[in-house]
Amino acid sequence: MTTDTRNGARVAVVGGGVIGLSVAWRAAAAGHAVTLFDPKPAAGASWVAGGMLAPVAEAWPGEEAVLELGEESLARWPRFVRELTTDGADPVMNTAGTVIAAWDPGDAAQLEVLAGYLRRVGRGAELVDRRQLRKRVPGLSSRLRIGLWVPGDLAVDNRKLLRALQRACDHRGVRFRHEWVEAVEPATVRTGSGEFAYDEVVLAAGARTGMLHRELKDLVRPLKGEILRLRARRTSLPPPPLTVRAVVENRPLYLVPRTDGEVVVGATQYEAGFDETVAAGGVRELLDAAERVYPSVAEYELTEAAAGLRSASTDNLPLIGRLSDGVIVATGHYRNGLLHAPVTADAVVALLEDDEPPGAARAADPARARKEASV
Repeated sequence: MTTDTRNGARVAVVGGGVIGLSVAWRAAAAGHAVTLFDPKPAAGASWVAGGMLAPVAEAWPGEEAVLELGEESLARWPRFVRELTTDGADPVMNTAGTVIAAWDPGDAAQLEVLAGYLRRVGRGAELVDRRQLRKRVPGLSSRLRIGLWVPGDLAVDNRKLLRALQRACDHRGVRFRHEWVEAVEPATVRTGSGEFAYDEVVLAAGARTGMLHRELKDLVRPLKGEILRLRARRTSLPPPPLTVRAVVENRPLYLVPRTDGEVVVGATQYEAGFDETVAAGGVRELLDAAERVYPSVAEYELTEAAAGLRSASTDNLPLIGRLSDGVIVATGHYRNGLLHAPVTADAVVALLEDDEPPGAARAADPARARKEASV
């Protein structure tokens, strides 16, 4: 067995998506000697994400713990960005808010359910008619029924975020090992080139996490999602100035603008194992829905079609905490990996230092899943 040593506590982080990179950066900044294992960091689902930081827009009755965790993490984002800009680069946040639009009567009824729920739990969101919706976002289709204005939900450029995190990790001395991990055990990471000993192991490998530890086998699964990137032409309308989410014939859609004139359109969602190929049907579905909501995108250049695998837990709440053998897990963030990055990183650093995780993160303790499985 090879022992990877430097000054301070030795921490292995398995997984180089937004969660793994955030954990590695924060742990190194806290004084730990961190090694990150991933054959291709800053890729996967994080690379093809929309970049929405939207706990309210993602809310739904019965998922109060998910809402509270998202809001706690969103409150940490301003500091996260300031410190990341110092250590790495500015990830570029869009603070203009979010609108959610409904296409047909059934979609409008679904949006009204969400609006009513948000009123009951005291969250900031305003139901608007189609005229007000188009006034807020010129270029939206006149056929949309109603909208929901969510001023507090934000967005970030996911690819600039990942590059900034890589630079911040380098700045803080994180060591990268570009290889697949085959299994993790307490204080041990096993790869094709050998076994490596650490004081702590953090498992943050996204959709692959369930393959690396026996306790997570039935608790985390991959959910495939396709996204498109479109670029406005000189003769077309520019992308919307803020995040536009929509429900089109009961299918969710989002259009997230970028500062370079691109817009990210997403996302399909279905069970496909670990298949990351782009299906023609998924592309057609996204283009059709996007054109209905924001007709000008039909004139845009299609610059990219990609697919990624979200890591989904059994109850949509991530798994953040220690497993029964002491391995720390940070996975199962579903559609909210970017949103949850600050609170997850802070929770993991607290666990490394034998402190209590942030309040809302305690509900994400994987012990809850073990209890449910034993019932």
